[in-house]
Amino acid sequence: MTVTGPDFVALQVRDLEKAADFYENTIGLTRAPAGPPGAVVFTTSPIPFAVREPLPDVDLDSVERPGTGVALWFSCDDAQELHDRLGEAGVAILRSPAPSPFGLTFTFVDPDGYAVTVHNAS
Repeated sequence: MTVTGPDFVALQVRDLEKAADFYENTIGLTRAPAGPPGAVVFTTSPIPFAVREPLPDVDLDSVERPGTGVALWFSCDDAQELHDRLGEAGVAILRSPAPSPFGLTFTFVDPDGYAVTVHNAS
């Protein structure tokens, strides 16, 4: 048996279409042509990313910030440009752009309260 690591990431969201629209039109991801019921999958690589309806017994309103303790990072060819575009769109920025071992990084908050870090692709 060999475990090779993560090969799919999905966020459970309150409003599927609102979240899908945010990741498609504000962040700039491309929707995959198909996905499972109750989810929107994006053509991200190397790991597919999706937003999905909550699983039974998941109450996103019962926590201060969904995903606390999990680090979700997206790579981007121009983190500063994305930061500026998100700021203009009124998206909350948790951490302003700063140099790091992974290039320029910043962290924003998505419509469901997830903290997502963006870094310049290497």
